Amino acid sequence: MDYVTFGRTGLKVSAAGLGCGGNSRLGQGQGKSEADSIAIVRKAIDLGVNLIDTAANYGTEGIVGKALKGIPRDKVVVATKATIRDGGNMCTADQVVASLDNSLRLLQTDFIDVFQLHAVPPGRYDRVMQELVPALLREKEKGKFRHLGLTETSPQDHKHETMQRVAKDPVWESVMLGFHMMHQNARQVVFPDSIANGTGTLLMFVVRNIFSQPDYLRSTVKELVEDGKLPAEMAKSDNPLGFLIHEGGASSLTDAAYRFVRHEPGVHVVLFGTGNPAHVETNIASILKPALPKADAEKLAKLFGHLEGVGLDLPDHSARR
Repeated sequence: MDYVTFGRTGLKVSAAGLGCGGNSRLGQGQGKSEADSIAIVRKAIDLGVNLIDTAANYGTEGIVGKALKGIPRDKVVVATKATIRDGGNMCTADQVVASLDNSLRLLQTDFIDVFQLHAVPPGRYDRVMQELVPALLREKEKGKFRHLGLTETSPQDHKHETMQRVAKDPVWESVMLGFHMMHQNARQVVFPDSIANGTGTLLMFVVRNIFSQPDYLRSTVKELVEDGKLPAEMAKSDNPLGFLIHEGGASSLTDAAYRFVRHEPGVHVVLFGTGNPAHVETNIASILKPALPKADAEKLAKLFGHLEGVGLDLPDHSARR
């Protein structure tokens, strides 16, 4: 496993982080048992993963807590999240603190390493800063969590408007954002500031359905061609990203997706999620491989660097990664 310093937090974290949400939710989205999900967490840890990312909304905090039982607390970095939504309204500070307390209970821990506000849209950012952050900083002083973070709502914030503000604001020590082969704009609008401010970065949406479902990829490419956003010849191919798979290149689109983001300047942790024990090993192996060949990376930048919001589908629990 490769380990990196998580920005100015100083935490030493694995380059591969286990995500406990998304389509799989540790297999819960596929009907797996709690024991199966616990085994996924344990396998990841056995392979060197020390950052586990969950959330109140995922329904997997209790599973993570059971999986980490007996593991020395200083051997794992636990990240979780509280929603800011209460139906159509924003949660109060008391509700968010209650979520924090419940997370501590379910995770069976005295403190959380990275506590994040979950899926904050641009229009709610000012209220988050005014109403929620002061209360959370008081809880931080009590030792309930070590570092404060925030995650964007990628499918509704294609331009990273929230992240553009967060990456500049010193109150946030961690950010989670979407970045992948066909949605690369964080390179211009987020990473320069996150690097400058020493903000730890967690990547999500690295491998969604667009890279695991060939029909979805083909139909998306066809639509982009029709909109004049991609060269016409790409619509004629049954495998529009097939140029990435060759000797010396990627072994699959999933392999390419992980390798593409892992070596991007400004990236600390690449999150992967799965309910399949075999895929724990293959996903980690891809994240730890060298960068894609320069020519392939340059072609991806040339073809897709101008796109925004492609392939940011919300979890549908259909993926089998």
